[in-house]
Amino acid sequence: MRTLTRLAVAAVLITGLQAPGTAFAAGNPLEKTNGFYVDPGSNPAVWVRDHAGDPRAASIKSAIASKPGARWFGNWSGDIRTSVDAFTYAADVADKLPILVAYNVPGRDCGGHSGGGAGSPEAYRTWISNFAAGIGGKPAVVIIEPDALAQLDCLPAADRQTRLDLLRYAATQFAEKAPNTWAYMDGGNATWIPAATMAQRLDAVGVRSIRGFTINVSNFHTTADSAAYGRSVTAALGHPAQFVIDTSRNGKGSNGEWCNPAGRKLGTPTQVGGGADLLVWAKVPGDSDGDCGIGKGIPAGTFSPDLATRLITGS
Repeated sequence: MRTLTRLAVAAVLITGLQAPGTAFAAGNPLEKTNGFYVDPGSNPAVWVRDHAGDPRAASIKSAIASKPGARWFGNWSGDIRTSVDAFTYAADVADKLPILVAYNVPGRDCGGHSGGGAGSPEAYRTWISNFAAGIGGKPAVVIIEPDALAQLDCLPAADRQTRLDLLRYAATQFAEKAPNTWAYMDGGNATWIPAATMAQRLDAVGVRSIRGFTINVSNFHTTADSAAYGRSVTAALGHPAQFVIDTSRNGKGSNGEWCNPAGRKLGTPTQVGGGADLLVWAKVPGDSDGDCGIGKGIPAGTFSPDLATRLITGS
């Protein structure tokens, strides 16, 4: 339990000992915790508790619900500072490292299956500032806005700079307000955006001010292919940014489809290293990508025991 970190940060805020305009010294969240946090409120965990008699429950509990992974926060999360604080506090009490995904940029998913987001740039700035403040001094890992940079070209030309400005603001908020957080800006996947182009975009949104970037969020490319892409992006950046790979559903690689494709499988559970800074289950296995593929009729973000079982068996 890391209450000393929480109390120390609170004391600084109360007494005003921090010099104006300066950020706290960066801390290593791995050194302040003992393993990754298993979210008891994840969709798979809730489904297992509510369907204890279902013949699929045991395998879903063992293979998915008991594994550490990310919780996604967006416009469904209520008061974002309160929600983030409660989640990270629960992890802090357990002495575990939580993984969070910030997913609320205006024009999210370009109006696709996961469309939505904050209603205006001003609303987003308030939201992401409160997100970072909700973490405060507690240890955390945060993935910032999956797909937001990779989908830049789908926006009207006049809106692209606005998105870049918002993502840069997000990076700044975590750098300034969450000193024991490793924050990673999303960088698409191995076959989406050329590495040099993605490096330019990451540089434009201030990736140098945070830990690094993420690859393969909610996608299926192998860890090896993703790591190779990550190294290419890092080389193009010209500075030692770290990267994280989402391995939640990449156990059999990609078949070229991205929306609930058949025949995919769970990948390596969340861990340190493995060809990247971290391997994490960013996408919650069993949560639908949208009304598509083998998840036809299942809205994005909705848990399906059938989708989960197929990821367990690789069918």
